[in-house]
Amino acid sequence: MKGEHALTGVGLLIIGDELLLGRRTDKHFPWALAYFSAIGVDLSWVNYVGDNEALLIETFRAIRARGEVCFCFGGIGATPDDLTRQAMAAAHERALVRHPEALRMIENQFGREAYPNRVLMAELPVGADLIPNPFNNIPGFSLGTIFCLPGFPEMAWPMLEWVVATRFKTSIGPHHRLAAMAVADVRESELIGLLTDVQRRFSDVRVSSLPRFPQDGRWLVEIGVRGPDGSVDRAMDWLRGELEKRGLTPQTA
Repeated sequence: MKGEHALTGVGLLIIGDELLLGRRTDKHFPWALAYFSAIGVDLSWVNYVGDNEALLIETFRAIRARGEVCFCFGGIGATPDDLTRQAMAAAHERALVRHPEALRMIENQFGREAYPNRVLMAELPVGADLIPNPFNNIPGFSLGTIFCLPGFPEMAWPMLEWVVATRFKTSIGPHHRLAAMAVADVRESELIGLLTDVQRRFSDVRVSSLPRFPQDGRWLVEIGVRGPDGSVDRAMDWLRGELEKRGLTPQTA
């Protein structure tokens, strides 16, 4: 059943020494960027943390204190460098116990081979909710608004989609988009007032600007407008008209 809480922004916590050492390239951030953009949800932040239990505890405590929705990738396995379960328990001041339903799922999946190591993945913080894993039935888990997923994309991504579909409602629908224009012969600082006016006039869009270094002696600023289709069109039309009044010629970016 669809959740009642609106999902407007999320953070990503991506865990693993292998990423910070350059042994593996992260795939979660680019995928999540595309996925959340398609459903109109902003990524508020992305944080990469190594396999450091003290730092993970500190990070989870900070996320919990801010009350942010966070999707965490990695560290929920059974090897010594998998520290997410332990860190989440410590950050929430809860014991780590064997979750009976998680244990049942792991035993059903692996039979005798669940022991002695795979069953360790059923040891979760007291009160944790399970996140089903369609790939191999070893669940992820959540506490509050922190959702802990495996590091493997083929497992984590459908699990994240399940969380969004069952726990949240998105406040921005699929008919939202980003439109952009490029304006030459102007510096970003000269457009601050105009960009502020756009945001004030069209409160349901978000406006961004990105200056580019001069090429051939010409300054260039790319302006982006994101929001509902109709509002984006109106904001872009108004902005284009105001730029033309200033003798500038915006081009589609």
